[in-house]
Amino acid sequence: MRIALIGYGKMGKLIGRLAEERGHSVAVTVGESHAGLAAEELAETLKAADVAIDFTVADAVERNVRACMLAGVPIVVGTTGWDAQRQEIEKIVAGSNGSMVYGANFSIGVNLFFRIAEYAAELLARFPEYEAFIEERHHSQKKDSPSGTALKLKSVAESHVKIGEVAVTRAGNIPGTHRLGFDGPADQMLLEHTARNREGFAYGAIMAAEWIAGNRGVYDFSEVIDVILEGKR
Repeated sequence: MRIALIGYGKMGKLIGRLAEERGHSVAVTVGESHAGLAAEELAETLKAADVAIDFTVADAVERNVRACMLAGVPIVVGTTGWDAQRQEIEKIVAGSNGSMVYGANFSIGVNLFFRIAEYAAELLARFPEYEAFIEERHHSQKKDSPSGTALKLKSVAESHVKIGEVAVTRAGNIPGTHRLGFDGPADQMLLEHTARNREGFAYGAIMAAEWIAGNRGVYDFSEVIDVILEGKR
């Protein structure tokens, strides 16, 4: 599979290395020198790829998706912070009969954590003496606050229990950590996920690219995980 890496920073380079280890090739790298290109211009470059993986910035997502659709290339969007544009971007994909996978977090572990968290929230909802809370911690360079992962965790848990504001810490080199807790008068339960490095996110993005290359439509990465869990990988 020939991959276009849209965004060639630390994550893009890691995805490229791991993709090659899985037998894929990097056909295109899109970096800062391409920032001024219109979607139509970028599309010409992307035609050399079978699938694209985007880890850029929120403001660039619409252009990048549009370029991929013009080039007939499925896209995996790992960039976060573009929720306000989601409806328009999904229209672009649908209008092109194209393919896209997006997600707040492409870590396999985090997506399984979401399922465990939802089940825990469903159980604890039957015991109103427990109050739910979410905490997240990241390194000081993390831009979005709360993280997209924390907001997704909140959304998942709030289908069963009420949760207040996410408690956020940004300091030093703290690894990405998300915690869902349930505090009661006699005890406290904690569910926590910590990312040791970026490889989990990179592997998930590559897995999503392998899957979307043979499918049409717009999917949250959690739906891809569902397919894998059902044994239809």
